[in-house]
Parts: sequence; structure tokens; C-alpha cells
Amino acid sequence: QVRLVESGGGLVQAGGSLRLSCAASGIAFSFYTMDWYRQAPGKQRELVASITSDGRTNSADSMKGRFTISRDNSKNTVYLQMDSLKPEDTAVYSCSARNTLTSYVAWGQGTQVTVSS
Repeated sequence: QVRLVESGGGLVQAGGSLRLSCAASGIAFSFYTMDWYRQAPGKQRELVASITSDGRTNSADSMKGRFTISRDNSKNTVYLQMDSLKPEDTAVYSCSARNTLTSYVAWGQGTQVTVSS
């Protein structure tokens, strides 16, 4: 079955860095657009960054210059490099896989990122 498993979250002080990973199985990974979302307590889920099957990337304005999305198709994994972290980045970060031809979407369970001041 389709499975997306996030890892790499944890506790970090402001200004620090984390690298999140999302390993996918059960899909033809190289054909899917991959996304990172986050949701903080009391806030709505928001898109952090996305990367298409051919490597085109996009990121939310508040994270541009600090967060970088990438993918390794040989490992069926998408990454989110987070630098210069701020307390307001504290959230559960989840990945999703989108097949733009069929509109199929799969979600992972998320990984907690906590940034202390």
C-alpha cells in the first residue's frame, strides 16, 4: 500500500537547522509532485514547499530563502532543508504526494518540529 513516512523532526534552538525526510513507497515516486505542509497549534495547515516530478520548486513567501525542498528519485525520498529556524516555525510538518494526471493525493502522518527562543 501507499505509505509516506516523515522523519528528521525534533527540538532546535532559534537560528538552527533541521533536515526533514519523507520516504515514499507504493507509488511510482518519480511521476509524483511532492509537497511539504505544516500546521501549528491553533492555525490552519499551510503549504511550505513543493517540487514537481521534473524538479521545479516553489515555496511559501515566509519560508523563501530559509527552506529548500529537494528530491532523490533513486531513494524515493523528498527532503526539506530548514535553516535559520524561528519559534514561529514550530509545527507538525507533513509531506504529500500528488499525481497530477489522476489527481490522486497521499499524505504522511507528520513529524514535529519545535523551535525554542
